Amino acid sequence: MSKKVICIGEALIDFVCTDVGENKTDKEVYLRKPGGAPANVSACIGRLGGQAEFLGAVGKDAFGDYLIDTLKKYYVGVSGVQKVSVPTTLAFVTLQDDGEREFIFNRGADAEFTVEKQSDWDKFSNAIFHFGSATAFLEGSLQNAYFAMAERCRDNNLVCFDPNYRVDLWKNRLEIFKAKCNAFFKLADMVKVSEEELQLLTGEPDLQMGCNVIHEFGVDIIFVTMGNKGCHLSTHEEARTVAAFKINAIDTTGAGDAFIGAMLYKLSSFDSVDDLTFNELQTAVIFAQKVSATVCEKMGAMTALPTESEVQTREFEAAD
Repeated sequence: MSKKVICIGEALIDFVCTDVGENKTDKEVYLRKPGGAPANVSACIGRLGGQAEFLGAVGKDAFGDYLIDTLKKYYVGVSGVQKVSVPTTLAFVTLQDDGEREFIFNRGADAEFTVEKQSDWDKFSNAIFHFGSATAFLEGSLQNAYFAMAERCRDNNLVCFDPNYRVDLWKNRLEIFKAKCNAFFKLADMVKVSEEELQLLTGEPDLQMGCNVIHEFGVDIIFVTMGNKGCHLSTHEEARTVAAFKINAIDTTGAGDAFIGAMLYKLSSFDSVDDLTFNELQTAVIFAQKVSATVCEKMGAMTALPTESEVQTREFEAAD
């Protein structure tokens, strides 16, 4: 039986603008979509057939109910979702012609998540813990819970971390964000970053040099997602760039979440990641890139997620 993957952080509503283009001031039509990086990851795992649990906070409102119901539809456990007397967090997403996106956040309930009593953690032993930090390093009890949980589970569980940098949330405070990421790198076994985040956090323009900086914190496995350039996989012993697949990108929202969700789904079937060969990791990366590519061809992060059979039966063409 595969291990359970516990995803901690924000669940929110993405209002995705259907008016694509550069001008931000004349947008009129927005579609409601379930979102939040760690919630997306948990939904991806559940959709593929894995065991996923989401821990976070939503409001006691229709949006919060919608998020919980949606996670259930993706077979995600929601016993750790807390409902609080603060409106559910919202994000407004505008899309450019190439499918890339920009965010405006209206933060709410996700900040209120707190650590539950110790007895609630017994059911999470020998699990994989994924921490996605789009909002978790901001002010609020979520930040305290985030670090406390990572400290508590790191000795007996695999810890995965994705910084999920959002420029709108950290304007003029980049050094604070970098310091919090560095502190979390020390707790993580595995890290997923975008190419832009790698350079931002390490100051290294060279891909492998940037990975080496993160490895020095004790991180064993690093995935650097690079869009149509593929994914750079780096361990202490070996490194390789895995080519991407050709797609017609419509909406890249949730592409990175789908990638790491698919990776965790694959890794959850192994007794120990320490026993994995580099080639086995690379095979998992190829699968994860297929899942991520599929998500980019539809609008919405969760609603675009494929099943494993849909991925395995589709023919993918290598990117140029």
